[in-house]
Amino acid sequence: MCARSIGDNDAQMRIICYKTILMRAPIEFAELEAFTRIVDAKSLSRAANELGVPRATIGRRLSRLERHLNVRLLKRTTRSLALTDAGEVFYRQARIAIDAVEQAAASVRVAGDELSGEVRVSLPPVMDDDFENVLLDFAAKHPRVKLTIDVSTRYVDLNREGYDVAIRAGTSLEPGLIARTLSRTRLLAVASRRYIDEHGMPKNTRELARHKCLSGFMRGELPQPSWPLASGGKLAVATVFSSNALHLLLSATRRHLGIGFLPEILVRPHLESGELVAVLPGVLETPVRFAVVYRERELMPPAQRAFIDVIVAWGARAFGASTASNTGGVKRYSRSR
Repeated sequence: MCARSIGDNDAQMRIICYKTILMRAPIEFAELEAFTRIVDAKSLSRAANELGVPRATIGRRLSRLERHLNVRLLKRTTRSLALTDAGEVFYRQARIAIDAVEQAAASVRVAGDELSGEVRVSLPPVMDDDFENVLLDFAAKHPRVKLTIDVSTRYVDLNREGYDVAIRAGTSLEPGLIARTLSRTRLLAVASRRYIDEHGMPKNTRELARHKCLSGFMRGELPQPSWPLASGGKLAVATVFSSNALHLLLSATRRHLGIGFLPEILVRPHLESGELVAVLPGVLETPVRFAVVYRERELMPPAQRAFIDVIVAWGARAFGASTASNTGGVKRYSRSR
């Protein structure tokens, strides 16, 4: 009886040890790659196409990973994919692991001084022809680097969506990101002379309530309900026209539709020509910087570092030291009689 109990305990211990070993078995890279690619592509079919494997293979890898972790990572329907809470946490860590492996591979794939690898970039749609030439020159100089460039007003989450670099205008950063400044400027309230002649120049923020306001989007997603004040507060505004496209907002302002809140670097030529005038300068304004933003990494792939350096060099040429520190006064408007 006692001997039998000892034997049973030994068997149970062997089973427990076996299960423990299985749980500690390393996750295969192919499973991690499949999972992160599905999340980035938002589709099993697109992920399979990008990896060059059948869709069924991608599905099996994902299933194996979920079984290994004993947790559901993705909520899947016939039409959509969404991360579970556990999947959200696991994706961020998996992304770090994938990046580390890709960096290691890229370090041994370099032939001589030739760069290789992939750089995924998110850009706003306001970049000019000179900037486009910078991108094309980089691609021509480094043919072994795969450039993936998404042009959109959408606020891209670099950590979650797998992008390497973005250009943004703003004053704050999410955790885990680094920014190198391209230019410092201000957001200003401006209007056309004709609009001011017809509706009058507001003398204070209270009078702004009777004016039509043209607003951008917060983080490229939702219309701004308020404008920042130089004093640090916010002012609720009556928005009659909103867009996440800055050039469209500028055009609406020039077409006398209302008072716009726009980057000084964009409206300066129109202020200098007198077509536009500043509204409540020194009150309705806030500092902002244009920056190239990228994920914080202990070891950055050479191709990504070279790309960022090229963008920073372009910023120095395009904006110059005078623009980067230009926060000088704006002429006040005197209504013509």
